[in-house]
Amino acid sequence: MGIRAGIGRLRGGGRGWTLLAIAVGWVFVLGGRFLVPAVLPQVKAAFGVSDFGAGVAITTIWVAYALMQSPGGLLVDRLGERRLLTGSLLLTAASMLVLGAAPAFLAFLVGCGAFGLATGLYGPARGTALSRTFPDNDGTAIGVTLAAGSVGSAVLPLLAGALVGTYSWRLIVGGLLVPLAVAGQLVWATVPERDGGAASRSPRQLAGDVVRAVRVRGVAIAVGAATLMLFAFQGLSAFWVTYLVSAKALDQTTAAAAFSLLFVGGAISQVTAGGLADRFGYRVVLLGVAALNVPLLVAVPFVEGVVPIAALSFLLGTRLGIAPVSNAYIIAVLPDAVTGTAWGVLRTGLFLLAAGGSTVVGAMADAALFDEAFLLLAVLTAGGAVLFALLPDREAVRPG
Repeated sequence: MGIRAGIGRLRGGGRGWTLLAIAVGWVFVLGGRFLVPAVLPQVKAAFGVSDFGAGVAITTIWVAYALMQSPGGLLVDRLGERRLLTGSLLLTAASMLVLGAAPAFLAFLVGCGAFGLATGLYGPARGTALSRTFPDNDGTAIGVTLAAGSVGSAVLPLLAGALVGTYSWRLIVGGLLVPLAVAGQLVWATVPERDGGAASRSPRQLAGDVVRAVRVRGVAIAVGAATLMLFAFQGLSAFWVTYLVSAKALDQTTAAAAFSLLFVGGAISQVTAGGLADRFGYRVVLLGVAALNVPLLVAVPFVEGVVPIAALSFLLGTRLGIAPVSNAYIIAVLPDAVTGTAWGVLRTGLFLLAAGGSTVVGAMADAALFDEAFLLLAVLTAGGAVLFALLPDREAVRPG
């Protein structure tokens, strides 16, 4: 009842349509990002690259995504969320064509970079639009949106795994252009226009405001912990299908289904975690989710059988509940005048550091240390749990 009531409070005054549009866009932005790992075996075969090369491709997406966070955040404060969200979806649609038509691996890497840059515009605008629209239920609103993305991340890779034996991976990837373009039109029609607030500041004043904002203790701790959690998730998600096929001897369709369960668990966790944080506090939810995932990662090398692996995949997805809670916490304690810019700067650092997760796991896999890679991810997750335990109360550090 508590979660249902929280979601019910998100409707009214046209806000429900705004939430729906942003969530639909995130379904295909995030789902597209995890569609690529689902077809990595075919990509590797098409271009003749190793696990390390495949890891570099995934890292390229995340590095480009990270590099666009600061410009994207600045543009939020100058242009408003509506233009940024719509532009991101249309540019992402174009990048899927580049990926699907790539004649060589270098061109595929260029497409990965274009995809990362285009989707990088969506993240900062998504967070600030939801936080401004739902100031009293931001955790729930962000949780619902991220959960929608997790559903997309479950369904799209599952469909790709089922279809890739019949249709070319190029057609599957390129076919995402149509729903992305439709989502762009929906966002433009429903997200309200907002004037930017940073345009009147000089670059020096803006830089000073941002530096002061990101030096807040609560922000620094939350971002540090989220970076460790995202690094571990990046390494896990990029190679989960590949690991299940090569180390657990599952066929690709079954492995893709297990990969989808990762995001089904994530969707449930995101809706639940956001609502619980709004009611009971942020620190306890973040600490609980992080601590739960340490033994789950330790168990990865030792679990055998389709049913146990499916259950483990579902439970590993609970770590996605970190995102709506940490995002809502950080955005809430940033000054309103530079929220977009400061949030973009923080996201750039966070995603740049976390982007190496897939490359590290890929390198360890090539060195016959695939199992040990998951133990490393467990150690990093434990570090995130320790930092979350030190997180100060949000109201104590909120501006004003």
